[in-house]
This record gives sequence, structure tokens and C-alpha cells, in this order.
Amino acid sequence: MSTLELSPRTLELAKEAQAALREQFDAIDEMAERNSRKVLAAFQAHRVSEACFSGTTGYGYDDLGRDTLDKIYADIFQTEDALVRIQFVNGTHSIASCLYGVLEPGDVLLSAVGAPYDTIQGVIGMTGDYPLSLKRYGVEYREVPISRENTPDRARLAEMAADPKVKAVLIQRSKGYSTRASLSVQEIGELIAVVKSVNPEAVCIVDNCYGEFVEEQEPSQVGADLVVGSLIKNPGGGLAPMGGYLCGRSDLVERASYRLTVPGIGRECGATLGNNRTLYQGLFLAPHTVAQALKTAIFAARIMEQLGYDTEPHSWQERHDIIQMISLQTPERVEQFCKGIQAGSPVDSYVTPVPWAMPGYDVPVIMAAGAFIQGASIELSADAPMREPYTVYLQGGLTYESGKTGILLAVEELLKNGAN
Repeated sequence: MSTLELSPRTLELAKEAQAALREQFDAIDEMAERNSRKVLAAFQAHRVSEACFSGTTGYGYDDLGRDTLDKIYADIFQTEDALVRIQFVNGTHSIASCLYGVLEPGDVLLSAVGAPYDTIQGVIGMTGDYPLSLKRYGVEYREVPISRENTPDRARLAEMAADPKVKAVLIQRSKGYSTRASLSVQEIGELIAVVKSVNPEAVCIVDNCYGEFVEEQEPSQVGADLVVGSLIKNPGGGLAPMGGYLCGRSDLVERASYRLTVPGIGRECGATLGNNRTLYQGLFLAPHTVAQALKTAIFAARIMEQLGYDTEPHSWQERHDIIQMISLQTPERVEQFCKGIQAGSPVDSYVTPVPWAMPGYDVPVIMAAGAFIQGASIELSADAPMREPYTVYLQGGLTYESGKTGILLAVEELLKNGAN
């Protein structure tokens, strides 16, 4: 029988870390309970039944499960409408559908908190000079720089958003590959209020990836016109095999649906191919699964702090998404950490991750992700762009127990190589 051997020092570090986190874990469990009740209430309100789990083929007309799931998401996010589809290939695709649905040639897109995530930059036309980017389509891009304190610059946002040419403002909840703190729902609401005070017609789009069910409210409850995310992150609960969602104003959801499919058809087509059951069950599990990922992230922060590494957020700070940033300072340590995370995976644990030129990124990226669903960052994973300051971004963990084991194997790899 094979076992995962851990050194006495690593086990002692783990014991100390977990003992210090009891209050944070209790708070996470309480949040999961509140969000689980919210999800359950939505399922019951929309009379979910076995019939909802049947899939469709071909055009996908009259898919009861698909259409009911839209209503459930709209209920949970407290919006007029929602579009939940397996045809979204990732979160970037979902966000792009919103941007192309809202913006027309001559309009200005404003990013409220610095540059957006790397893959969105190609959509906008900031990098890559791809055909059919927003830039090629005639949409101008501007961004509000992060302040010297590494926080959103509200005064500059008000100044730049006041231009009537600004038709959409993109607010990214998570830090992405930047070093700023992820935004709380309250902070997002404050940024939206700034925009609406100077440009009431501007559409506020929130990239909600990694943030769903971390707090009791979602950005749609504090003024966001559209909230967008990926089903292979938080709301898929580790079961959704693919897809994305967007929730918001009904007219904006309809426009985005024309960019997912084509004008005149929009949401009416899109077969679910037998995937409804996993989308429903994943959403039902999502608040609990997110809690597991949060515990894993906090445990990782605590044990790495014990070893002397800088973290963001710190283990004692309030969380607004599932991402944990750890400053490892050298490319060698990044590779060692990711090797340990991969070794703690249930899938491809024997593989050693190496940096490679991933599509949509301007530098090599290393990714450790032995996941049941390829690329699912609600499952334990760690990735980093191979550039200074050599920071790794950790997220996920379907169960705290397995996530904790992955972290300890990463610590073992660092210690074995004399990192501390």
C-alpha cells in the first residue's frame, strides 16, 4: 500500500498552522452555510425535478434544465436575467461575449483597476494584435492605473469615467497576475457608485472569477450591470465539465447571447448534451467546495508565513476570492513549489510541471494542476508567470484534506531543496 511520506518538520509546521486557524475556519463554515441555504432556496423556488437533468441535442430547443438553471442563477445573483451555457469555453470567452455585446465601434472601454487579466488583453487588442479584437473592431481602450498604495484610484476613475464615450467599465474582482489585493464586494460597489455618479449610462461589467460564494453578497447586488464567471471555477463546484455564466440586466444578457451564438438566435439554441445534472449538482455543492478552497488557501498562507515567505492576503486577513499569492522570489522556488503541488494531485501526480508558452500570455507560464476537469482552478492548482517578482498564485482544493496534503508536499519540496 502506497503512502505519502512527510517529514517530522513538515508535520510539526502543519500542526502549528492548523491550530492557529480555528477561528477563520469557523467563519468560513458559517459563510458556507448561509450561501448553501441561498442556493437551496433557489432550487426549491424553481421546482427543480428529475426532468431538469435530461439533456438535449441538435439545436437544443425547449431545454427545461438549461432554461431553469438560468432562472436559478438569476435568483441567486438577484438579477433580471442570466445565461448559463456549456458553450462558453472559459471565463475569458464569457467576458468577451459581454464586451462585444455592449460595445460598438467608436465606444471606449475603461478598465477600473489597472490592466485586466492577460487573456483578456488579447481580446481587447492590448497584446497580440489579433484579427477581430475590440481594437480592430474600432473600440478604444483606456485604463485607470492602480494607485501608489496598490489600491483602486477612485479620484482618477471618476475623472476618466466621466467621458461620455466610455460605454463600459470593466472591474476585475481578483488580482489576476498583479500584486494588488482582490476586491471585496463592498469595494466593487463603491467603484460602481463612482462610475454611475459621473456616467450613469456606462455599463459596469464585473469579472467575478474566483469570487463566487466567498462572501454573502455578489457584485450584482451592489450595482453591477453584468457579472461574469467560469463554471470550472467556484460556481461549478468541481463537477461542471465546462462552461460559463453571466447575470445581469435582461437587455445586456440578450446582447451577450448574440455574441455567444448569432444575432437573431442568441440563447434559444445550445444543446446541453446530458450535462445538466453536473451543472445543477456542481452549483448545489459550490458553497461547500468554495469553503474547502478557502481553508486550503488560508492554511497555505499560514504555513508559508511560518517559513518566512511574504503572502497576500495574509493568513489572518479577510478573503474576497480563493486566490492565495505567495512570493517565492526565485524561478527555482516557483518550480519547486509547483512540483510539490502537482505531486499532491489525484491526476497526473507523476508529472513535473515546467514553464511553457501558453496561448494568451506574453511570458512562459508554469501550471501545476492535476485535475479531474482540465484547467479547473476550483481544484487544487498553482500557477505563475515566469517573471519577477516570481510569485506563485495558488487556488482551489475540492476538499481541505487533499488541499492540505498538496500544500505539505510543496513545503517538502522547498525544504528538500534548501529553500529555508
